[in-house]
Amino acid sequence: MVPMEKLSAITERFEFLEARMSQGLTGDEIAAVGREYAELKPVVEEILVYKQLIADIDEAELMMDDPDMRELAEEELPTLKARLPDAEKGMRLALLPKDAADARPAMIEIRPGTGGDEAALFAGDLLRMYQRYSEAQGWSFEIMDQTLSELGGVKEVTAHVKGSGVFARLKYESGVHRVQRVPETESGGRIHTSAATVAVLPEAEDVDVQIDANDIRIDTMRSSGAGGQHVNTTDSAVRITHIPTGIVVTSSEKSQHRNREIAMQVLKTRLYDLERQRVDNERAADRKSQVGSGDRSERIRTYNFPQGRMTDHRINLTLYKLDQIIAGDLTEVIDALTAEAQAAQLAEIDG
Repeated sequence: MVPMEKLSAITERFEFLEARMSQGLTGDEIAAVGREYAELKPVVEEILVYKQLIADIDEAELMMDDPDMRELAEEELPTLKARLPDAEKGMRLALLPKDAADARPAMIEIRPGTGGDEAALFAGDLLRMYQRYSEAQGWSFEIMDQTLSELGGVKEVTAHVKGSGVFARLKYESGVHRVQRVPETESGGRIHTSAATVAVLPEAEDVDVQIDANDIRIDTMRSSGAGGQHVNTTDSAVRITHIPTGIVVTSSEKSQHRNREIAMQVLKTRLYDLERQRVDNERAADRKSQVGSGDRSERIRTYNFPQGRMTDHRINLTLYKLDQIIAGDLTEVIDALTAEAQAAQLAEIDG
């Protein structure tokens, strides 16, 4: 049971912010107050539902002492009490500590693993899966840098996804995705297993990462077009090396200025993600047992085409709707992963 004093304190803070917003704020205040207000609003909505239900139950129990109202109270009380567990759970979920990065845009990096050409083709399938899911959510999906294989697969790709709550929805996709199917390159009809690695990183903001100019080396290179079909005559591709960490990022659009912007943003995002992982590792030694532990060498999911089956190994979820999933229908999978992560958080608090 959450103490009523805590619920009242949250509600009072929300009402204070609401009053401040109506008074007229400066630019910096608008952003800070608006952000906190938006974060508290869904929490307060759940608190009010819970408090109203408690009040209705108390009122119905008082009515039991009134002979004229007893019959109505006997009818209402079971229904009200039956709603209480869900209301309390909804409120407790709303009160769970939020990942500060949940509301941010994200970068998705996909690379083929074991499996040669087939792994590169599968990486391309994953890219299209996330693109279709993003479009269905109303998000923007921009491919920032991409290298294709001769067969049209993906050797490496970085995509930028912008919209509401992007990282919160996509963060559990990081890890090794395995596919079992008959490759297009296989003439004998044998099923092969190959894999691709997905990393979903919350986009860094300028205040998150400060990069010393002395810590980076910037090289320009000749940029080639998609699949090597054409080659720019100018040295427009950019490669940035972050010397302290050894992180290397490249961007090969036609504009060298744009490439510097893209490469710096990707570098900041990777450095921010590195710091997040360090902090998370310090906070929880048992992260291996948690959903979305961030271990990108972990095999998280298998896509079995002969059986039309997708299995997420972290939560033992198996769905026989592989065609829809590969076509971008990830809602059921992501909802299940989110629910499991929330349940683990609640158990940790209760334990």
